[in-house]
Amino acid sequence: MVLNWIWICFFLIAFVVAVIRLCMGDASVFTEIMNSTFSSAKTGFEISLGLTGVLSLWLGIMKIGEKGGIVDRFARLLSPVFCRLFPQLPKNDPAYGHIFMNIAANMLGLDNAATPMGLKAMERMQELNEDKETASDPMIMFLVLNTSGLTLIPVSVMVYRAQLGAAQPADVFVPILLATFFSTMVGLLLTCFIQKIRFDKVLGLFLLGISLVVALIIWGFSMLPPVRIGDVSTSAANIILMLVIIGFIISGIRAKINVYDAFVEGAKDGFQTAVKIIPYLIAILVGIGVFRASGAMDAVVDGVAWAVSKCGLDDGFVGALPTALMKPLSGGGARGLMIDAMTTYGADSFTGRMACLFQGSTDTTFYILAVYFGSVNIRNTRHAVGCGLAADLAGILAAIFIGYLFFA
Repeated sequence: MVLNWIWICFFLIAFVVAVIRLCMGDASVFTEIMNSTFSSAKTGFEISLGLTGVLSLWLGIMKIGEKGGIVDRFARLLSPVFCRLFPQLPKNDPAYGHIFMNIAANMLGLDNAATPMGLKAMERMQELNEDKETASDPMIMFLVLNTSGLTLIPVSVMVYRAQLGAAQPADVFVPILLATFFSTMVGLLLTCFIQKIRFDKVLGLFLLGISLVVALIIWGFSMLPPVRIGDVSTSAANIILMLVIIGFIISGIRAKINVYDAFVEGAKDGFQTAVKIIPYLIAILVGIGVFRASGAMDAVVDGVAWAVSKCGLDDGFVGALPTALMKPLSGGGARGLMIDAMTTYGADSFTGRMACLFQGSTDTTFYILAVYFGSVNIRNTRHAVGCGLAADLAGILAAIFIGYLFFA
């Protein structure tokens, strides 16, 4: 229901802003809006089409892991923690393995690998869901962990900084890691509070362990020469990904299954899943496109800039704010705005670096909700949107504070 009203508001607000622009003499505004509906619909279809190959690849790999037993082993290993975060799921359920693989891929910045694993987890949780049109608590917890976007290695951001001539492309590595850590913690704790999940020693040690891992990664990369950080992090992500593939194949060999047939069986699901999410993806992208083309996004940014200046605060981050506001709506749109900020102000400018922090501090909340919930026909998202946006806000505020701490 929340997503329904947000989608409606995209159009109503866009119409009001467009009428105001028309009254002020901008006769082209409605042409721009209608053009955006067609281009956004086309983009939604192209994204779904592009996902088909990736979904087929990784759902095929996951099927090998399932039949080889490695997913079950992950589920048993993580059961003590996940059975507390997802109390409605049975102990040692296969969904735990899919959830872990998805979160691990997100942490490494491997979005293409994360999505198929996440869809597989949603499919399993939907099988256990009593109300097939309403999101269950485990689904919402999983979605919030996704939308908060904990990223240990922001590979794509560093690649774009290198391409745009940054002196030290990896100088945003630690700030992004810190900002996304705060985003994830806020999303996790808020969802636990709403779902009345009680913290005990196991969960406490788990959160402490994550904090120590983040601190260890920061310390380890701080020991490297700045020029090496980008290469090392990119290589580490790709090596880990290849090890996952090899590990799944070896598990299939040990289980004496036909690995090739298992892959093909899983890959067939990739095409069906890609087709299933097309209408949901087009719906959310068209709403976002109309909102942006009307000038409503620019009005929000201008309003924030005015409020910040009236409060006597430094408004150096405002030039990068469009990236922050676009990221929950569209990953591609936010990426374009980040590149635009670095091109306009300079990759090593404060605004350019802030755009990178905003890009890396959160994830595409509405895109994830549309794709993941759409894949299992969930219509009532309950508190998923609110918790996801709260995590986004925490990430944005943390990015602003950390950006001034590191770069101002």
